[in-house]
Amino acid sequence: MLQGYFATLDDESVTDVYDMVIQQVEKPLIEFVLQQTAFNQSQAANILGMNRNTLKKKMQRYQIENA
Repeated sequence: MLQGYFATLDDESVTDVYDMVIQQVEKPLIEFVLQQTAFNQSQAANILGMNRNTLKKKMQRYQIENA
């Protein structure tokens, strides 16, 4: 993923690599953990190492709804 990103830059400066990687990884990770916990948000938040309210905000940001 990162090699492809850097390869397409030509002579442009590199910025926001951290945000790009987080956006690519965070949503699928949250979706996977929620599926593994049958959408138990407290359990999923614990597995992810975050507060349940933080998980809820991220679910809203990524438009992840309870299945």
